[in-house]
Amino acid sequence: MERSRTGSTASATSTGRATGSALTRAVVVDDHEFFRDGLVRGLQQSGYVKVVGEAGDGRAALELLRAERPDVAVVDYQMPDIDGLGVVHAVVRDGLPTRVLILSALTDGAVVFQALQEGAAGYLSKDSRRAEIVDAVLRVAKGETIVPPELAAGLATQIRQQAKVAEVALSDREHQVLSGFARGLSIPQLATELFLAPSTVKTHAQRLYEKLGVSDRAAAVAEGMRRGLLE
Repeated sequence: MERSRTGSTASATSTGRATGSALTRAVVVDDHEFFRDGLVRGLQQSGYVKVVGEAGDGRAALELLRAERPDVAVVDYQMPDIDGLGVVHAVVRDGLPTRVLILSALTDGAVVFQALQEGAAGYLSKDSRRAEIVDAVLRVAKGETIVPPELAAGLATQIRQQAKVAEVALSDREHQVLSGFARGLSIPQLATELFLAPSTVKTHAQRLYEKLGVSDRAAAVAEGMRRGLLE
């Protein structure tokens, strides 16, 4: 585990933009030292941010956040020991005042959605320009949630998919039909098992297909598994 560095960097005053208590206090967490050093330098040179510490892994980061209680933590998503999501979860669980901005090479909509769902205050690509990162840190410190436009489309798709999953409400009969399909039963076999007419089972099956957005038994089972409707 890499030891964290606390208070190792002084606030930038060469620009004269902000000094003393006006500076946003931040911690930088990334296991790649070269990238971390560049990020610290960029934040410091903005004149708006004071980096009060840095760490190379999640466990050291949490120790640092508990000690320094900065306004913002800029945290890499993928790290040894405890990853970025683990840091977010611990911050929320422990009620720490720090808001976490995830910075990652991973930009998949599902990943961004999960980070925000866990409690991250923002999510940026590591390809972001320095000015974008500085702006995000300042806005996150003010209470805003940050997702850049290039990630918003994927996030919106993920939100729609989650909403679609949440909207599905099967009747008891539809659950029975889906379960029967998962066991490999045909409509006539299900009709016998459920003491229903085959035409009635077929009607329940058709309603099931409509709710799941599929057109056959195999697809219904696959979609039911994806949505967590089958045990």
